Amino acid sequence: MNQLAALSAVIFDWAGTTVDYGSRCPAQVFVEVFRRRGVEITVEEARGPMGRAKLEHIAIVAGLPRVAELWQRHHGYPVSETDILAMYHDFLPLQKQILAVGSSVIAGIPEAVTWLRQQGLRIGSSTGYTRELMDVVCPLAESQGFLPDVVVCSDEVKAGRPAPWLNLKVAEQLQVFPLHQIAIVDDTLVGIEAGKNAGMRTIAVSQTGNLLGLSAEEVAQLSPDVLQKRLEVIEAQFRSAGADYVIHSVADLPQLLISEGFRPVAQR
Repeated sequence: MNQLAALSAVIFDWAGTTVDYGSRCPAQVFVEVFRRRGVEITVEEARGPMGRAKLEHIAIVAGLPRVAELWQRHHGYPVSETDILAMYHDFLPLQKQILAVGSSVIAGIPEAVTWLRQQGLRIGSSTGYTRELMDVVCPLAESQGFLPDVVVCSDEVKAGRPAPWLNLKVAEQLQVFPLHQIAIVDDTLVGIEAGKNAGMRTIAVSQTGNLLGLSAEEVAQLSPDVLQKRLEVIEAQFRSAGADYVIHSVADLPQLLISEGFRPVAQR
């Protein structure tokens, strides 16, 4: 039997998977919070830990050798936990401002989720954002036709991705098991790792997410050959991380399930 032939639920990530094509909002904010401390980080450095809880994300970026050296040179001392907490406190209000204008639902998502629900699937979600941030995102997404049955945030579990707790808490709230009948859909490597750690099926999103990191408009400007080559590289990264499947967008999920002989599983 194909791995997706029997499913009872799907757990979606948010930025780069269902909203914010290219996962651009958090990347912009990470660059800005370091800039405010006199340290210029690259977008690539900002994107590296994407998918993790945001406080941990900032700590990882601050610990990168190049960033740590820039911090030492500018401040005259190594970055401390106090500095990381201060940047995190800067991050939250700035992220809320950007999310208020940058949380558009990715094209095709409402239709895909409607189809999944029509098949009897429960719809969950998890995110590296805190509940405070999701209180901004959820109403905006709902107004555009997307709202999962369950939303679990990074500050509601003991540890974020790659730990399995986000996914397991979603499963608990959905009251869905066994875990191998749940698929997680994520645009980050750490998200795929978290799905595997939870014993769930893993579906990676290559085109709308963090690894490509381009807006829909920027993607449209690429030649088909260039886009295909970049997506092939990203798919290889996801496969190496253990992704069971790779799709360009969540909009492609219904067709994937149909091709895999999907059939709904009756809930207990």
